[in-house]
Amino acid sequence: MKIGDKLRELRHRRKLSVREVALRSGVSHSSVSLIERDLISPSLDTLRAVLDALGTTLPGFFIDLKSALPQSPFYRAADLTEIGQPDAISHRVIGLDYPNKSMLLLHETYAPGADSGEAYAHSAQEGGMVLSGAIEITVDGKVEVLRPGDGYYFDSRLPHRFRNIADGRSEIVSAITPPTY
Repeated sequence: MKIGDKLRELRHRRKLSVREVALRSGVSHSSVSLIERDLISPSLDTLRAVLDALGTTLPGFFIDLKSALPQSPFYRAADLTEIGQPDAISHRVIGLDYPNKSMLLLHETYAPGADSGEAYAHSAQEGGMVLSGAIEITVDGKVEVLRPGDGYYFDSRLPHRFRNIADGRSEIVSAITPPTY
């Protein structure tokens, strides 16, 4: 993703020099220049400091920034990115490169006995459908076993946990919004 052009455009719109942005942000002027030319990728903290100096926020900056990657609405199985542990609980992301995602879409596979561990919570909503096997889901102390065709939808701020109770592997397709996982 190229961010330099947009940073330079914001700086010019505010009639600021590279040195002025550097002074306001605490980031060296050479770093600001290199970021604007897409010669280095800034850390999140550095980018936030530069954006603060330009009078905008991270969400405001990225809301309309398009990915430089070619876009396709279709994803082959080989294109799904693994963000979990394939030997225990696999989380394969559908559409990882989609710009400005407002949800996380996952294909989850649970090995026999796999357990997400202690109940956890995060600020989102999530839902899904069991494709195969049997998943025991606990939400805010309520426990239910879901089988193929069964689904769930809950406020992720409630403590929750997933456990495969089938003899074989279990699969789920799920969505989380916003993508906080």
